[in-house]
Amino acid sequence: MDNFLANEAKGTNVQGAHSIQEFVSKLKRPRRVMMLVKAGQPVDDFIAQIVPHLEPGDIIIDGGNSLFTDSTRRQRDLESKGLLFIGTGVSGGEEGARRGPSIMPGGSPAAWPHVKDIFQSISAKVEDGSPCCDWVGQEGAGHYVKMVHNGIEYGDMQLICEAYNILKNGIGLNEQELHDTFAEWNKGELDSYLIEITRDIFAKKDEDGSPLVNKILDTAGQKGTGKWTVINSLDLGTPITLMAEAVYARCVSALKDERLKASRKLKGPKPSMTGRKDLHKRAALIEGVRQALYASKIISYAQGYMLMRSAANECGWQLNWGGIALMWRGGCIIRSRFLGKIKDAFDKKPNLTNLLLDDYFRGEIKKCQKGWRNTVAASAKKGIPVPAFSTALSFYDSYRSAVLPANLLQAQRDYFGAHTYERVDKPRGEFFHTNWTGHGGTTASTTYSV
Repeated sequence: MDNFLANEAKGTNVQGAHSIQEFVSKLKRPRRVMMLVKAGQPVDDFIAQIVPHLEPGDIIIDGGNSLFTDSTRRQRDLESKGLLFIGTGVSGGEEGARRGPSIMPGGSPAAWPHVKDIFQSISAKVEDGSPCCDWVGQEGAGHYVKMVHNGIEYGDMQLICEAYNILKNGIGLNEQELHDTFAEWNKGELDSYLIEITRDIFAKKDEDGSPLVNKILDTAGQKGTGKWTVINSLDLGTPITLMAEAVYARCVSALKDERLKASRKLKGPKPSMTGRKDLHKRAALIEGVRQALYASKIISYAQGYMLMRSAANECGWQLNWGGIALMWRGGCIIRSRFLGKIKDAFDKKPNLTNLLLDDYFRGEIKKCQKGWRNTVAASAKKGIPVPAFSTALSFYDSYRSAVLPANLLQAQRDYFGAHTYERVDKPRGEFFHTNWTGHGGTTASTTYSV
């Protein structure tokens, strides 16, 4: 702390403290104590250290990536002691720390007026000056929205990696061509922070002058927020298939030793899709990959909003859908031009049930559909794994299907377990059981869904 004050903070109004007690004594009422530490027990441990030095009305702010249910528990516990609590998602990494992050606060409503000006002044701003920060809702709503943000982030990154894999191993682009391709993509609908940094990564050279990206081991890490998002989606029965595949793709990448052994024994087609001299075909394939990336991205965000809507209904939160898109519009890792269109969609129709039903996104999917399907099909034929592209397309086709084969599934469940089924020629909510074998009974299982 002393070293920081003597260097980076020299000449500023930043003050230091050598103990929790000294730190709290320097704060004006109501005291606003913010921590950003590892999720889980460390947050509870720090709260336990701080609480004895606080007075009723003081505010504790957790700015780490805490699980939303922990934030709900902490709010209730601290309010029982006369204190206020804010659990706020913060996104932006190093750039956000220096230039303004996206901030997603939730918790004790009475605390918001005391931190609103501070948070909104330090947050990122969009073109018209609007801050990428607003009150999300009670209890763990702030951390929930950040959790879904991170789940979408997992999906965006996986989609970009799949596009990279096709461009490099299927179409044969070198790192300079990859850089140029992503630079071009960043000028259109895919304009975003993650496309921007991907462009820059391909231009980065190692000390020997070769592309640095090729020196990085292909095993991805994760801190848990993507996993939490997928687990919660199962609890709520909401299909965020793309985020799930993104999480599992990281798990598969971690099987490096097994994959090396399998690569020597398991055979498949060669990944090459075209020769380098066939420029027209290469250009068409590259455009198909762009369309697949864009369409799949739309699916990912549609699923993310489906999940937040389910959670809001479950927890009784009043979430501002367009406001969430605005908070993500700048400062955070998934910031992009695309999010402005999501805000527009909810501004036009606040009760929009699914982004895919918005006129703009429906039109964009229609424009991309041919290239998307061709890319998934060509990747399957050439043995290039595209789990996120594929599941996005499967979800789209499932969601637009008036009839799915679940009627057979229900027949199977009733056959082996007397789980009953509904009929198309009877009112919903009326259940039936068939004696399929002729020697079964008439007793049926109770009907319920987890």
